[in-house]
Amino acid sequence: MLYKWKRCFGLTVVFALTCCLSIGLSQALSAPIPNNDYVWDIPAWMPKPIVPADNPMTKEKVELGRHLFYEGRLSVTGEFSCASCHIQGVAFSDPKPVSVGATGEKHPRSSMSLANIAYSSVLTWAHPGMKKLEVQALVPMFGERPVELGLSGKDKQVLNKLREDPNYQKLFAAAFNEKDNVNLKNITKAIASFERSLISANSPYDRYRYGREKGAISTAAKRGEALFNSERMECFHCHSGFNFSDSVKHERLAFEEIAFHNTGLYNIDGKGAYPPNNTGVHEITRKPSDMGRFKAPTLRNIELTAPYMHDGSIATLEEVIDHYAAGGRTIKTGEYAGVGSKNPLKSNFVSGFQITPQEKQDLVEFLKTLTDESFTKNPAYSDPHGR
Repeated sequence: MLYKWKRCFGLTVVFALTCCLSIGLSQALSAPIPNNDYVWDIPAWMPKPIVPADNPMTKEKVELGRHLFYEGRLSVTGEFSCASCHIQGVAFSDPKPVSVGATGEKHPRSSMSLANIAYSSVLTWAHPGMKKLEVQALVPMFGERPVELGLSGKDKQVLNKLREDPNYQKLFAAAFNEKDNVNLKNITKAIASFERSLISANSPYDRYRYGREKGAISTAAKRGEALFNSERMECFHCHSGFNFSDSVKHERLAFEEIAFHNTGLYNIDGKGAYPPNNTGVHEITRKPSDMGRFKAPTLRNIELTAPYMHDGSIATLEEVIDHYAAGGRTIKTGEYAGVGSKNPLKSNFVSGFQITPQEKQDLVEFLKTLTDESFTKNPAYSDPHGR
């Protein structure tokens, strides 16, 4: 549920969250910094993520964050948590087209996978300024447009519940060596630390490409890889690098890379309009040219994260390929009817291409090799509450 900033419309929530962050700032600046003894569980070919200086990784903080990520008491009903919309078995995404909050409110966007979120230079689907997990975690907790965890005005009650829990008393003390350590600042730091630990790097493709196991993927998947990286299909332009996204940052990059794209998914008025509750970066900037621009998410574990696109409006990988082959989606009837291939704001990389049935099958086979079963079954990422 931590990726719902993408579903907040208007800037009032930004200002409210900024006020939340200002609370206790002096304590945050004066708090002792734990020893950075965290060992990343990543292969040698993979760069280390960049971690904020004010929230270094520690195993104690990650463990506390795991408990909080699955903690139902961090919701107005006591039954919802971050994990309600970020489910480990589907790569910390949600099988629903759009997720549903604690109060039953549907959200206009799909729940993005948290796999390798530590490498993302920008968070959520369409907010250029949302770059820190510690900040973003406040949105599902306290945001009201839409309501997710529904904690607005209830932060004191939540903190009191955690302070009274003997297990949390121990976990917070181990993670934060300071007085009154059960506070909102430390909750968001711990959750962010756990999220950064969610590393996926053991797919068949990883073993083939980086581990040099020639037989790790099929001949069809190898053909699909060639198609994926071809200028004819252009996939690699937006889904590039080891994380298959062009919004990325890590220790080996001189600067962070951020990109948003209009893929011609809609063209309601013939001038490029998207549904009014889902206009992408345009919601933040109000620039006409930003209409329909969204982040290209990682393709890791893409087989598991259906349905696809920012609003979950495409059901299968085959249909996604059809959308890009057509250079944009055509919707023939209904309130969103329009020819996406003629969207004047569409990315130049979405120009359409010819593809045979065999090539489509090969491309799907390649995408399936990005599934990391060890990631979805890793006990270090599972619910510690035994639910």
